[in-house]
Amino acid sequence: MKLFKQLLVAPAALGLMAPVAANAADMNVSGVSGYASVSHETAAEEQVTSITQFSDVYPTDWAYQALSNLIERYGCVAGYPNGTYRGNRAMTRFEAAALLNACLDRVTEVTDELKRLMKEFEKELAIVKGRVDGLEARVGELEATQFSTTTKLSGTTTFVIGANSYGGDADEVGQFGSNPELNNSAKMADLASRNLGATTFNYDIKFDLDTSFTGKDLLRTRLRAGNFQSSAFGFSASTGIRSPFGANTTYATPSGLEVAFEEGESLNIDRIFYQFPIGSDFTVTAGGRVRQDDMLAVWPSAYPSDTVLDYFTYAGAPGAYSLNLGSGAGLWWSNDGFSISANYVSTNGSDGNPNTGGIATDGASGTGTVQLAYADSSWGIAAAYTYSSMNWGTVYESTATPLATAVGLLGNSNNVGLSAWWQPENSGFIPSISAGWGLSSTSGADDSTLFGYEFDSATSQSWYVGLQWSDVFLKGNNAGMAVGQQAFVTGIDLSGDPDTAAWRSSSVAEDNLARDGQYAWEFWYQFQVTDNISVTPALFYLSRPLGSATQGESFNQFGGLVKTSFRF
Repeated sequence: MKLFKQLLVAPAALGLMAPVAANAADMNVSGVSGYASVSHETAAEEQVTSITQFSDVYPTDWAYQALSNLIERYGCVAGYPNGTYRGNRAMTRFEAAALLNACLDRVTEVTDELKRLMKEFEKELAIVKGRVDGLEARVGELEATQFSTTTKLSGTTTFVIGANSYGGDADEVGQFGSNPELNNSAKMADLASRNLGATTFNYDIKFDLDTSFTGKDLLRTRLRAGNFQSSAFGFSASTGIRSPFGANTTYATPSGLEVAFEEGESLNIDRIFYQFPIGSDFTVTAGGRVRQDDMLAVWPSAYPSDTVLDYFTYAGAPGAYSLNLGSGAGLWWSNDGFSISANYVSTNGSDGNPNTGGIATDGASGTGTVQLAYADSSWGIAAAYTYSSMNWGTVYESTATPLATAVGLLGNSNNVGLSAWWQPENSGFIPSISAGWGLSSTSGADDSTLFGYEFDSATSQSWYVGLQWSDVFLKGNNAGMAVGQQAFVTGIDLSGDPDTAAWRSSSVAEDNLARDGQYAWEFWYQFQVTDNISVTPALFYLSRPLGSATQGESFNQFGGLVKTSFRF
């Protein structure tokens, strides 16, 4: 560009010499000689590099900027030995010729240098040209063969091979008394191993079709399939242990994996929603199958990069961050790290019967969430409140004890969650730290009953702490561990007469049921084999997966797995 500008100087200077006819008497040859001599001497002895070196040139002069460009950019204007430029003096044609000659000399120098460089890098320039031509051809081919100019396809396929083992001395009926329908000598660990003790190999696959029409919006369609429904790691997998309270039901395991998709081996629509901005601070999301976290400005956790137990993906508050999935809409505002999010999800929003579905009906199984958060590049904090309607439940089976899961289905729930996280700027011995706490309060409906008692209300709590290290042993490999308590009942209010002789008063039942807590641990290491393939061995332990059903006796679960993920 500098050369181009210099070339523009030549026509301008030539314009000064436009009149071809000139008398010898009009030509001041001595003046030209003097100027040229002065210019060359000045350039040789004391080169002028700034317009401020001229004592008679001021910023208010009309040609100040033009003269500054000639001096500082092009270096072809000198001046007089006394430090003046004499800009108000008339210029002869010979002086103009001298100026033009000086500028053309400079242009010639640059041109020669450019030619030399082009000659020197002739081979490299030819290679670059060939690569550019090749890239243009490939881009043309991709544009001609791509299935859409607006949609990007990505996917993840996950293989999980693993098994569980069970231990403890608790029998099937627990400490609340015998049930003649059950074998009192059967141990819970034996029954659980009998039903869920096999090593299994399962898969989960996701295809994401992300479409943008404006470059700022997003239409997401996710197809998903898996076969975890009968796996020991599925959300609804049963231990095969019937309730010690007389009911002929089974307990679901709280050891479900985040990756464990259970809706059959055929592809299902797992997400379909549209997201778009309003102005610079607001974002709207709406869809026929959208999840709660799709409509939050901030997910309040840095843990984990690779998930194991499903519970540890809920920021320690599965009641507030329920990840409810269904028909919904939400809005968030975000500015300078601060954000406010609000959304509503109806699990049964596509059902036209108001008793079993719809939007904001008794059968909607709906949740309404508000989140306040602040987050920057390395840390953040968030508070959330979620209202869960009747027949939805507070938590999923994989994130709570069986009792807490059952209680959540008995009425409307108010749930709060507090979460915080911090990440170091550089990888090393110090891990990222994520922590969260949740509290849920459920009020029973008029006809709610629990184990033969009228159910009035219950309170549940949960918490977790997750640590994650980056670039462990090798760059790209990560490791992590987490500990916490899945949602467990801390207080319960019952009334009425018991159905069984095991409970002689509601106060005894309340005291027994309120002792529901258990601890969960997980440890994992992620090998990043390639940019697209990772292998994650993991171990986990549940100290008391059946909660209050095993008071005074022991029943625990230990599991191990290897998870391989392929991303494309």
